[in-house]
Amino acid sequence: QLQPVESGGGLVQPGGSLRLSCAADFNLDLYTIAWFRQAPGKEREGVSCISSTDEDTDYSDSVRGRFTISRDSAKNAVYLQMNSLRPEDTSVYYCAADPLAACGLGYVEMREYNYWGQGTQVTVSS
Repeated sequence: QLQPVESGGGLVQPGGSLRLSCAADFNLDLYTIAWFRQAPGKEREGVSCISSTDEDTDYSDSVRGRFTISRDSAKNAVYLQMNSLRPEDTSVYYCAADPLAACGLGYVEMREYNYWGQGTQVTVSS
């Protein structure tokens, strides 16, 4: 079973920054990669995605302008740089991969991704 691995979560004060990493033992360059998050008692929501060609990215309205997704092919990793963090960003963040998922169409949809990581906790609190 293909499973990406997230890292980089932690506790940060409001206004701070964190960078999440998604790594794998399969070639991430062949996959659309997305980040999702789920807060306690809430549904999992799509945060951002990057296409396999790196030509397309998407962001949810709640993070656009604060989060940046990027890919480092040499390290076989995808990153989510999170700036200006807010308490409402507190969630478990998941990396997901799929070779056929769409990105760049204005949405990040859970049902399009078949390979999921275990998640990393991000807590924004003073």
